[in-house]
Order: sequence, then C-alpha cells, then structure tokens
Amino acid sequence: MFALPDLGEGLTEAEIVAWRVDEGATVELNQPLVEVETAKATVEVPAPYAGVVERRHADVGATVAVGAPLVTIRTAATAPQPAAPPAPVSAATEEPSGAVLVGYGTSGAAPARRRRAVVAVPAAASHGEPARTTARAAARTSGNSAPPADLSAVAKPPVRRLARSLGVDVADLSTDGGPVTRSAVLAAAVSGKDGDGVTRVPLRGVRRTIAERMTRSRSEVPEATTWVEADVTDLWQLRQRLNATGGIPVSPLVLVLRVVVAALRRFPVLNSRFDAEAQEIATYRPIHLGVATSTPRGLMVPCIRDADTLTVDGLAAALSTLTERARAGTLSPGDLTGGTFTVNNYGVFGVDGGDPIINAPEVGILGVGRMLPRPWVHEGSLAVRRTTQLTLSFDHRVCDGLEAGGFLRYVADLLESPTDLFREL
Repeated sequence: MFALPDLGEGLTEAEIVAWRVDEGATVELNQPLVEVETAKATVEVPAPYAGVVERRHADVGATVAVGAPLVTIRTAATAPQPAAPPAPVSAATEEPSGAVLVGYGTSGAAPARRRRAVVAVPAAASHGEPARTTARAAARTSGNSAPPADLSAVAKPPVRRLARSLGVDVADLSTDGGPVTRSAVLAAAVSGKDGDGVTRVPLRGVRRTIAERMTRSRSEVPEATTWVEADVTDLWQLRQRLNATGGIPVSPLVLVLRVVVAALRRFPVLNSRFDAEAQEIATYRPIHLGVATSTPRGLMVPCIRDADTLTVDGLAAALSTLTERARAGTLSPGDLTGGTFTVNNYGVFGVDGGDPIINAPEVGILGVGRMLPRPWVHEGSLAVRRTTQLTLSFDHRVCDGLEAGGFLRYVADLLESPTDLFREL
C-alpha cells in the first residue's frame, strides 16, 4: 500500500483531480499515478515502484490526508494480496508498505482519511421519466465486486476547473449518464444563491490558504509600513537599452528584483524568518525571493531560489518560468515554500500604491506601484520624469525603523541611479 506522501511545507491533505492509471494496469517506476491538488499547487504523484495497480483508495473529488492510503500496487516481489473489500480500509488498520517515494517517504502511523458519503442512486420516477443520479454514483459500476470507475470520465478537466472555482462539487451533480456539462455547473452555482441574490462560495484550496495566511499575518505580526517616491527614469532607459541588445526580455520588475538583492545584502535582517514558537529570528545568507503572482486559482508566491547568485538575465529567465508555471497550475509545492523576502508588483493592476501584507513567517515585503511619467523636480527644475511609489511592510518584532527605512531608501537610490549597482558586483 502506498500512502499520500508529504507534498510540501504545511500541507496536510490533497484533493484527487484525476487518476492516470486504472485498477489492473501495469505501471513503471516513476510513472504518473494520480494528479492531486493541494492548497498550493496541482502536482502529479509518481509510482514509487513498478507493478500492478490492485486498488485505488480514493475517487476523483475525494480529499485524502497525508499518510492515508492512496493506491495498492502489487510488485513482482510480493505475493498476491486478497481481494480488497469495496469499502475503503481505515488507515489505522493497515501496515505501511515501507516504500519510499524519492524525497518523501511513508509514515507508520497514518492519520485516518476523511471519507465522503456516496449518494445513493434514486429509483426511477413513477411517471416513467428516466432515473437521474449523481455523477459520483454514475461513475460506479453495478455490483459490489467491481471497482469504481474514474470520475474524470463524467467531467472534463475544464469543467472540473470551473466547478472548483465556483465551489461546486461535480460529483454531487445530477446526470443522465453522460458527462457533467459546463451549463450544469453554472446552474448549480446559481442555485446556490440566497433569495437576496447573494452567492455563497466556500473557501477551498488556494483561496482558503490565502485567507488563513492573511488572517494570521494581520493578527500575529506587529506590522509597520513605510513608503517613498522614486524617480526611475534612468532605470527605465537602462531596461530599454538592455532589451535593444536582444536576448531574454528584461521587465522593470526584474531590475527591481536585482536591486532588492543588493539591498538585502546590505540589510540582512530583512532577509529573515520569524519563528514564533521558538521565539527566534533566523537570518539567511542565501536570498530566496518570493514574487506575488496573480493566477486563475488565486494569489501565489513562487520563489526564485538563490536569487543572489543570478544575473539580470538569470532573474528574467527564472521569473518568466515561474510565472508561466504558476498561471498554468504546474508549480510544485517546493516552488511555493522557503522564501526569505517577497516583492509584490501591484503596479501591473494599474494602481500606484498599497499596503502589502507580510507573507509570514517572512519579515518583510516590498510593494511596487506603476512607473508612469509625472511632474517631478529634477536638478532644480520642474520636469516630466517616470516615477513610482515603493512601500515596505516589515515585522516590528524583528527590525525597527532604522533598518527598514535604510533598506527602502537604499532600494530607491539604486532605482534612481542603477549604475551604482556596479559597486555591488
């Protein structure tokens, strides 16, 4: 028996999105078994060893706890196992297989898996209309000895994604035997409205994680904010010159990230994480930059690891890759953990300023507004210059205004005179 592995920092469960193998199928080592969605990303879980899939322990749409049974695979080295009963086996009554998925491993005391009730198939109506059933029930074959069919057969991936975004469980929708349609999902979402026209959508997945983290940050972190206006005309011109030479396109955000790296080297206290339980401040030598990214699944913060070792081109390539994967929903849990400082470019939404919320347990976040031509006093005269507003939110338990103000002023100075970065190279 192979249990759901630990998929990343702070993750305790995952929802089955799609099975990649059927019961009775032969699988190879590292062949994708199942696609699951955590609170942070959608990932594929590979086979820990080769063999024959004897049983899938959860249907599509079910939520499985980390360490709970996921799939039973019979290998050549194991004797045939007795036929499994149709009901799920409690994780507490099975012994772990001892199989280890690279980077994860199994647990000897797996927590009980949260089980969902199966809706019974209703009898045919007395007036002769065909009986309607739920997608979950329709996906099961008749007879207790037959394994359940893959629920992905009754809802295509785009329909499942729409349903998740609207808080609709496709497994509980009515069906005439065919696939659940987009219109059925929309109708279910509309029917969930109150009489006063209010739509109530439960917090799930990424949105629930965002709510939990933002609440935790605002309630636990004594946050302070400081801001400054910066003239980024020279930075804008530098970016244009870099892009004129060809190669990887460089965005203004990439240059901001490079400047932030230099500032964190000078003010390392902001490159820290606060451990409330141990009452410790862990200051990091490597700089792992988180970049707040808007995606169809909600706000994510993929992390550029070892950003202090990357050139401008390296930062541009890493940012492009992570952004594309975030919007495609293919980030791994490791891409979303371990950050030491975050940058939020809310200027892309057409706003000039904001009050960014710290991504705890980090201790600082820099917000960047629009870079627009504005009236500005330059060298004693009024001129049109390209400016932006920079906002720093910081954890006052870790640093004071001296360090926070020094950091923000240094960032602004380098953005105003980017050639000074050569002193940092």
